[in-house]
Amino acid sequence: MSAFEQTNLLDRHALSVDADKLAAELSAALAGEVRFDGGSRALYATDASNYRQVPIGVVIPRTIDDLVKTLEICRRYQAPILARGAGTSLCGQTCNVAVVVDTSKYLNRVLAVDPITRLARVEPGVVCDSLRHAAEAHKLTFGPDPATHSRCTLGGMIGNNSCGAHSVMAGKTVDNIERLEIITYDGLRMWVGPTPEPELERIIAEGGRRGEIYAGLKALRDRHAAQVRSKFPNIKRRVSGYNLDELLPENGFNVARALVGSEGTCAMVLQAETRLVDSPPVRVLAVLGYPDIYCAADQTPAILPYGNICLEGLDKSMIDDMRRKNEALGGQMNDIALLPEGNAWLVVEFGGATLAEAEARTRALMTAQAPHTVAQQIYLDKAVQNRVWAIREAGSSARNAVPGQPETYAGWEDAAVDPNRLGDYLRAYRKLLDKYDYDASLYGHFGDGCIHGRVTFDLSTDASVAHWRCFMVEAAELVVAYGGSLSGEHGDGQARAELLPIMFGEEMMDAFRQFKRIWDPQNRMNPGKLIDAYPLHANLRTGPAYRAIALKPVHFSFARDNGSLLQASQRCVGAGKCRRIEGGAMCPSFRATGEEKDSTRGRARLLFEMMNADSPMAHDAGNEHVKEALETCLSCKSCKSECPVSVDMATYKAEFMAQYYQGRRRPRRAYTVGLIDRWARVGSLMPGLVNFITQTPGVSGLVKQLAGIAPERQVPVFAGQTFRTWFQKRSRRNAAAAAAAAPTRPKVLLWPDTFNNHFHPEVAQAAVAVLEHAGFDVTIPKRHLCCGRPLYDFGMLDQARKQFVDILDALREDILAGVPLVGLEPGCLSTFRDELVSLFPDDALAKKLSSQSFMLSEFLEQSGYVPAQTDGEAIVHAHCHHRAVIGMAAERSILDKTGMKITVLDSGCCGMAGSYGFAPEHVEASMAIGEKVLLPAMRAAAPDTRLVLNGFSCREQVHQGAGRRTLHLAEVLAAAIAPGGAQNTTNN
Repeated sequence: MSAFEQTNLLDRHALSVDADKLAAELSAALAGEVRFDGGSRALYATDASNYRQVPIGVVIPRTIDDLVKTLEICRRYQAPILARGAGTSLCGQTCNVAVVVDTSKYLNRVLAVDPITRLARVEPGVVCDSLRHAAEAHKLTFGPDPATHSRCTLGGMIGNNSCGAHSVMAGKTVDNIERLEIITYDGLRMWVGPTPEPELERIIAEGGRRGEIYAGLKALRDRHAAQVRSKFPNIKRRVSGYNLDELLPENGFNVARALVGSEGTCAMVLQAETRLVDSPPVRVLAVLGYPDIYCAADQTPAILPYGNICLEGLDKSMIDDMRRKNEALGGQMNDIALLPEGNAWLVVEFGGATLAEAEARTRALMTAQAPHTVAQQIYLDKAVQNRVWAIREAGSSARNAVPGQPETYAGWEDAAVDPNRLGDYLRAYRKLLDKYDYDASLYGHFGDGCIHGRVTFDLSTDASVAHWRCFMVEAAELVVAYGGSLSGEHGDGQARAELLPIMFGEEMMDAFRQFKRIWDPQNRMNPGKLIDAYPLHANLRTGPAYRAIALKPVHFSFARDNGSLLQASQRCVGAGKCRRIEGGAMCPSFRATGEEKDSTRGRARLLFEMMNADSPMAHDAGNEHVKEALETCLSCKSCKSECPVSVDMATYKAEFMAQYYQGRRRPRRAYTVGLIDRWARVGSLMPGLVNFITQTPGVSGLVKQLAGIAPERQVPVFAGQTFRTWFQKRSRRNAAAAAAAAPTRPKVLLWPDTFNNHFHPEVAQAAVAVLEHAGFDVTIPKRHLCCGRPLYDFGMLDQARKQFVDILDALREDILAGVPLVGLEPGCLSTFRDELVSLFPDDALAKKLSSQSFMLSEFLEQSGYVPAQTDGEAIVHAHCHHRAVIGMAAERSILDKTGMKITVLDSGCCGMAGSYGFAPEHVEASMAIGEKVLLPAMRAAAPDTRLVLNGFSCREQVHQGAGRRTLHLAEVLAAAIAPGGAQNTTNN
């Protein structure tokens, strides 16, 4: 049967399944969630590869029993099954026309860790880092740590035979699996692992389905043992094909390890028993700079004898692309500045029992490599080491969505050769790329000879796809000529499966087919992947057959994406960093719910599907699936800076909502919270009465109901006097003195945002004191203005644009004069730096205002301000917009200069996020987000510790969720000028 006939047969069978009846029966039987709607199917239609296949439906099992029942029911309907973890596969193995089973939401526990036997038992949806953290409590670790370790699941790692940077120390996943509990499509449930010959004979003699499988495997081994020994490359990173070598007598007939790397084509994992290894208590990192990547590769064999626990390579092109992205984001990411000089780098890590031991081995290597390197750098601090690792872990997406550069794709990013031949192989590979007029960054696990690097393929036309196919064949032939493997980590899936005969030959391919049939004779487990696979050019996500649906003209410029929301949504390459379980701020809604649709990736995929003519949810901007997903987005902007390809979901959300609500009435909260500036101006005329109404039990409940605010939330209290009123009175009192003084102080424009004007005027008053202490003449806009920050959540972009026009008109004279604008509320100031230039991309005045708008700390740092000294401790929480758009370096620097002991929480989003936390439907998620890190840290802080939070939403979340008083940076600095100074400014 030809590959095309195989494709058609698989598709016809899947389409014959009665999906409605299957969904109904699954829903009635399972405790978990069954989703066969168009939005859910579209959500799981692709992974991190070039491929897209719309599934029959999605099952999210709550228990292992749910997994068993799912297989039982699907078997009655002859429906194909695809087990999926984090969906970060690069070869298409986690998308298929099948029932997708996502174990990551519920089946994600570490069940046991035994430090004596050094074994752990886990569920298939557990994240790699969860297991590693549990093991670290016993000074152990799970060795494999792919770049996606913060979100990839053990089930997925077992499916792909994942490796990671530390495979030099600990090997591949296959080397770290002891036993597996599995279930086959036909319902056989059993534990498998190493099988001594007497036990093997006993199992076969017992008969039944289990005996049949073991007999088939034994016969397969005996028939093909010599072929396996001769045809399998003798390298550490052979991942392609099935692990038939694990069935050899010398390897203990290990059935569990034979199933590792089978990509869900044979059985489904219910539990896994993993090995654990020693975790070096101290680690030292060195980065060695070389003239080029080939020279770096040449030195790999000389470095390995030093006993390093990892050896990674980085090419200059990857770093250059990261620099271009950094510049496009305003220079937010400074990690790449840590690298020493060079055009290529080797990242080498040593472990030891003591720092002295690890450092001595590191410096010995550096001395030996000095004649070959351009520059070197050693890193002893763990935090700095993590920043260096972040550079390497961004590699899979570093060359995507780079300003002014062609797009790159997966497909041939994973070959592996003997490290001793790495330099020569890379030179030959570069010649092949040049022959086909392709470019690629080169990076990867040099210690094991595994090379990554996305390539500038063009898959848009029949001719370009034919060109690509020719390249893929030659690339496969090249790596085989060097004794290597087509895949050294990511598996075969669909991208490389068609090429496996080049590597293994037809006899071994027949052995692979027999292995598959022994386990899955009906071909229902992830059919069309790895063996008897779809052609490598079938099912392309944006191939020649792709047709897009255009939307109405957009409000934002989408300058980095040629003015296209569709192109913006295609930035997402599926790396799934937004699904990580800890660290950073992206993506708070996913961390609260564990739902793919609540991740940045999920939302980007739904937007893409909405504009895809071949999607089960293809529609106009009124698509309800997209609306539902975007309504859970907190618009925190964290993805703008933390996503490797800078997906900007807050902007996409605002644009979508603007188009969705054309001709529709927005929810009540849009006209209350969204227009908070208008209501605050009214409330400030009679704050006592308004506070009585909003704070009195009974009456306040009615107000919240009318305003669309959750009953659990407290309406913020209006100040008795606005900051503008205070400032105007103060200015009149000081007018005479100001007129008599020489006009030598430079002018600064303080922005009186809605929140610090109406609710916390003491913050703005403190800022006046600080700015004057810094030597500036403080002014404010002559009339009331509002940046419109709350409008974006509800897509009220026409109104937001009008308010910016008003601002530009009112501040024209100051803008042209170069007067800096200083903001106190990060959410508001970020509109000047972000939305303003996106709404007015060709307006010189808008660009000038954006360039001279600063957060208080940023402005003080640039002006060289030395704050008054104080003592004590402070815990700092970064507002998401502050972190994402502006950066926290200046904030940290100014606080450090006060002399206080500063702790900056890695707390992510507070969970309040403007109107999000006030919405009845989001309160639970809002609190769950806050409880991840922020609220427990606030409650645990000592009474005399200053809790520094600049964001109004953040302060409200802490006030309402932890009952603690917080301070703005301005208040901290003002209080240090003179004891009680900040309070005194209120009484001026």
